[in-house]
Formats: sequence, structure tokens, C-alpha cells
Amino acid sequence: MTDTPAGAVAEAPRRGRPRGSYAKTEARRQEILTAAFEVFSTSGYRAGSLKDVADKVGLSQAGLLHHFPSKEALLEAVLTLRDEDSVVRTRSLTTKGIEMLRGLVELTHYNTTIPGLVALYCVLSAEATDPDHPAHGYFQRRYAWVRGTMTEAFAEMQRLSQLRPGIVPAAAARQLAALMDGLQVQWLLDNGSVDMPAEVAAFLEAITTEKF
Repeated sequence: MTDTPAGAVAEAPRRGRPRGSYAKTEARRQEILTAAFEVFSTSGYRAGSLKDVADKVGLSQAGLLHHFPSKEALLEAVLTLRDEDSVVRTRSLTTKGIEMLRGLVELTHYNTTIPGLVALYCVLSAEATDPDHPAHGYFQRRYAWVRGTMTEAFAEMQRLSQLRPGIVPAAAARQLAALMDGLQVQWLLDNGSVDMPAEVAAFLEAITTEKF
């Protein structure tokens, strides 16, 4: 997830710039992001190179850097795309309480359709535990935001007496984040025996008075 609303309007083309040229530039950026996703999800961030990404879209490294000034910027753009999609699917900027948490179950359903993207996230989040990794700060901020958003949802449910007695919103948020990420790894290893949406729903039903 990210603090940036997924529905934010893209910056308009500069005055006098042909719309066709702008559209082609945006299309090329999307091609590069798709290629970067494939490279990073297969090889990891450190092993995957800009040359690998450039080769996939028929560009030189210099041509790729015209669209993304650095490998770090490209990585952030790939991660941001995943975050923006998550924000839309969880409705975390427009709903609160139980509806936001139901959105998380929906997101888990969606994640079962995009194993490559799930694998990329798992690989990068593990790599980024190294303080020198370029995504280290990104993942620190991301987890802080995710935990904060979930804590607010559980606190709202507590206010409405929808949270079982003794459940602490902040602790529930940490546990839910850990469960979702841990399930992703287990699902990638054996998706035939791990039902991520069902497990997330079961956890939420165990700590709340509601059905998911």
C-alpha cells in the first residue's frame, strides 16, 4: 500500500506537447514496468539488471534511463503500482472498520490470481531487511502505514463492540500483517494446500464478532 491515492490524476502533458507523443511515452513506461516486474520477480532486485529490463523492451540502458533515472526509481515505481492496486481493492482510503478489513479478504482473493507479483513482493521484502538495500526505507514506511491503517480499522470495530473482549487493536494489526505475509510464502511454496482468503477470514472471525 502507499500514501498516494490510487485514483490520483496523472500529470497533464506540457502545453504544446502532442497528445500522441505523450501517450506513447506513457505506454513505453508501462512496458518498462512490466519488464522490470518480470526481471525482479524472477531474479530478485540485486541480481536483476537494468540491461535485462532494457533488453526485454528493445531499449538501450541509456534509453531506459530516459524514462526512469535509476534502478532504484524503477523499483519504487514497480512497488508503487502494486500498492496503488492494493489501495483500490481494499478501499482503504474510502472505508473504515469492518468494510476495510473485508477489503483485505478481497485483496487476498485477488493475490491468488497474480502469483508472480506476490513472489516479487516476498523476494524484495526479504532482501530489503538489509539496511543498505534501496527498498529498506520503503518497506519500513509501508509496514508502518499498513499497521496504522489496520489498527484504525480494529479500533473502529472496538468502538462499535465488534471486536472480541481483550483484543488490542494494535496487536491485532501486527498479527494480521504477519499472517497475510506469511501465508503468501506458504502459498507460493504449495498453493494446493494453502487457502489464503479462508485463513485470513478465519483469523478475523476469531477476533471479532462478525462474519467475513
